[in-house]
Amino acid sequence: MTYLENSKQYTGSDLENIFFRPMLTGESAQDLGVRVLYNMPQPTHVQLWDGQRNILQKFTSAGWAGGKAATKYEKTVNLNRVKAELGFSAANYFSMVYEKVSSLVNTHMDDLSGTELEQAETALFKQALAENIRVTMWIGDTSAASGYNTFDGLLKRINGLVDDDGVYNFAYQAAALEDPAYVVELFDKLWAGADPRIPGLKADDRLAYFVSSDIYRLYEKYLDAKGADAAYADAMNGRRTLAYHGIPVVDVRLGSYLGATSFRQSFVMLTDRRNLVLAVNTADMPGNEVRMWYNPDEMENRQRAVFMAGTQILDEALISFAYKQ
Repeated sequence: MTYLENSKQYTGSDLENIFFRPMLTGESAQDLGVRVLYNMPQPTHVQLWDGQRNILQKFTSAGWAGGKAATKYEKTVNLNRVKAELGFSAANYFSMVYEKVSSLVNTHMDDLSGTELEQAETALFKQALAENIRVTMWIGDTSAASGYNTFDGLLKRINGLVDDDGVYNFAYQAAALEDPAYVVELFDKLWAGADPRIPGLKADDRLAYFVSSDIYRLYEKYLDAKGADAAYADAMNGRRTLAYHGIPVVDVRLGSYLGATSFRQSFVMLTDRRNLVLAVNTADMPGNEVRMWYNPDEMENRQRAVFMAGTQILDEALISFAYKQ
């Protein structure tokens, strides 16, 4: 057999449990670096309660001194219906799937019709879909004529806030990046200008500096210049993660995508990971599915996913942003 002709379709609970939930929860969700809300009712509402009021009262034997009710803030994550499609030459598709199956242990290569085959085809589509969700989460722009325009991403929302001076922000010049030590000045300035609540959130271990790849590389060069033996070892072996004063420095890995957008190409952002939300829903709209089939007319294997997705910033005041002028 040189073609894979059996069709596969995931709907309902299979769509959730086999395809999307493993991709958007656990370690996979942590890799996205933001708060992921999966299959919450659409439109997705996030409730924020004011828990900072002084609720301690002098004790009295009778009466209620609790004051007014706690204040509730609500943010809505509007979801757009999106469609992801991939097409492969039947021969090329067979080769790619065969390669994935052949790497599995205890696989009968004479019978490519069982669970291993379905897992390999699903993994192939998941990989492409996960990357596209991640990229659109950052650079999505529904006003763009082409490209990643299925739903608005976080950078579009942040750039709108920066343009309106709705968040603490400042610009830096390209010449400043010639000195690797400047990256520390960026981090310190963002910390000093951040909302007063930011230092208190550090104890939750969810703060992060989200940076473009050039800033991440600049910080690596700054650390390489340190004279300690550990710096030499890291320069030789690489670093799995970076942090500044205990706050992770996260490369958003958009270098190959930002050039085709109107967004700022170099930036640093300080915020709480829980403040940036990606919502995905596969349950509340008829027709949501994942389908894989063979088209004999074109001799092509095709894959399609239909679902809903959107992003939101819960508290704009918790954003500090610096960008290259």
